[in-house]
Amino acid sequence: MVLTLGAAQAAAADNKDSKDRQGRSSFQIEEATIPEIQDAILRHRVTTTEIVNDYLARIKAYNGTCVSQPAGILGPVTMIPNAGKVNALMTLNLRPKTREAMGFDARKARSMTDAVDADPKMPDALETAARLDQQFARTGKLAGPLHGVVMAIKDQYDTADMRTTSGGDVQWANDRPPDDATVVARLRQAGAIILAKANLDEYAGGPARSSFGGTQCNPYDTERDPGGSSGGSATAVAANFVTCAIGEETGASIVKPSVFNDVVGVAPTRELVSADGMIQRGIATRVGPMCRTVGDAARILDAYQGFDPKDELTAFGTGRVPTAPYQTSVKKPRLDGYRIGVIREYMDKSLFPVVDAESIDIAERAIQKLRDLGATIVDPGPHGALFQSCVDKYVPKWMNQQFVRQFAAQFPVDGAGAPATDHVNTLLDMYFNPSSVPHTATGQPSIRNLGGSSTDVGDAKYNFDAYIRERGDAAIHDLTELIQKSTFWNDPNPMMGNRKASLTNADKAQTLASASTLQARFTWQTVVYDCFAEMGLDAVVSPTGNVPPGILTAPEEPSVNDRGLVWDSISSKGFPAMTVPAGFTTQVYDRAQDGSLLPPKAAKLPAGIQLLSLPFNEQKLFAIGAAYEAVTDNRVQPPGFGPLPQK
Repeated sequence: MVLTLGAAQAAAADNKDSKDRQGRSSFQIEEATIPEIQDAILRHRVTTTEIVNDYLARIKAYNGTCVSQPAGILGPVTMIPNAGKVNALMTLNLRPKTREAMGFDARKARSMTDAVDADPKMPDALETAARLDQQFARTGKLAGPLHGVVMAIKDQYDTADMRTTSGGDVQWANDRPPDDATVVARLRQAGAIILAKANLDEYAGGPARSSFGGTQCNPYDTERDPGGSSGGSATAVAANFVTCAIGEETGASIVKPSVFNDVVGVAPTRELVSADGMIQRGIATRVGPMCRTVGDAARILDAYQGFDPKDELTAFGTGRVPTAPYQTSVKKPRLDGYRIGVIREYMDKSLFPVVDAESIDIAERAIQKLRDLGATIVDPGPHGALFQSCVDKYVPKWMNQQFVRQFAAQFPVDGAGAPATDHVNTLLDMYFNPSSVPHTATGQPSIRNLGGSSTDVGDAKYNFDAYIRERGDAAIHDLTELIQKSTFWNDPNPMMGNRKASLTNADKAQTLASASTLQARFTWQTVVYDCFAEMGLDAVVSPTGNVPPGILTAPEEPSVNDRGLVWDSISSKGFPAMTVPAGFTTQVYDRAQDGSLLPPKAAKLPAGIQLLSLPFNEQKLFAIGAAYEAVTDNRVQPPGFGPLPQK
């Protein structure tokens, strides 16, 4: 709804809300959507400043340490049942005096290298909110499409007003980067308020922990994994610390924490969004919105998508981005005319342990809902494989050497490693007779794992050093110095290992060779594009993942038949994906410390469905996801993190 100033003033007479002494309002901030927040602002029911204060009150109540750490933040940790805290946010965008007056400790400061923090050109969140309120009072209009929207940014992205270290405890000369990442700058231009930096798996890998921010917890069960690596972003949204957040996904780093936290997460087409100002940007890194509704996620993506000269990959989006805003796609109540394929490769109970069964059942019910909404469901049936015909026809040809190395019987070599037969003819035979394509004991090649062994080197070092050079810090000039000037946590639990060894190993590279990754990406795209075309698909659907969130410090569920915790292989090769809440489990199977499977126990944990489409087809995902969301309403606020009492 859009109101003129006169109409808003008239409505305000009937909508006066009392405010408490800490600047909070009686507006219901919990689960509030962007349209609801903006409607309340226009009707003078709430100010932007009050919205920020409402979120800060929740952060103060629920964002503390959620584990036992007797040796401090860098020592061993144990989980706490019903901890009542989640530790999702590591840095708050508040001036020192404001932060201290609100009772937030120095660890949440905007900068550790600028204790004064008095630059007037660098307003904090409350100062920004006040300016928006002043502008609204003058004009009666919202300052932009994200006016009143309060956001957290994964600490992997540069924010000029807040420290950016990807969770590391690092001795930068200036822990603030020189400017905003492009995505952050565009969000601010749209009127969003950047309230915090979200905690993450340090340098976007490892357990749900960082040396500076500490360990994160899941609000639906604080002993469990909040998901990585964008766990802090998803948890902040789930616990209503912010309206929406920004995450990053290379593998499953958006969809995994989103499904674990019962929120909507979008991993958009890589070439649609800029990765400028991001630590470790690469060919698969995607900048995605994480919100409580599909419509809100569409509004966030609308604000920052598009070409950026600072990221050459976004040039591929020229002429391919829809002219209509993504948020216009969420208004269709039905799905008549949509063709949605079912990735049975991800849902075959005969291939996976009992751990997977309930998530698959939840996805089955979601597929029926899509059918009820009018979508044509293209289903290969029980034990079927949606993509297998395209895999068998195209993988041997396009993966070639990577494929050949897996099958010595079909592609023999002599003592020197040279082909002992004509491998070209063998590949041609397979192309013209796909039934002759060999499969391993785990079913390779399939869409679960197209096979091949990557020989890439140097990618991590190149991306780290490129970021560090662009940042131009006086103390840290490359990855070597970053490692030398970092403090890492030390926990003997093998599930809680730090990032020092992996960073050190990455730093040994002396060349950059990424050919096998690019070859694999092209092969996956050929397979998926071809099957989409042959079957006339608009999207495909599956469980977001088969495995519910596990105890954070316990062994992970082992891979069986190429199944991981979350299905991310297709989207990581250049396809947009969205996870939408689909319901909750009734029980869960955990692993003992020796890796053995424990008996089931009652557990209400979030589950989701994943929708995936072709590159630059995000509008189809928003339409399908919103229609499904509207008839299911599966999003449930974490029960231990409810509304705060009014004072």
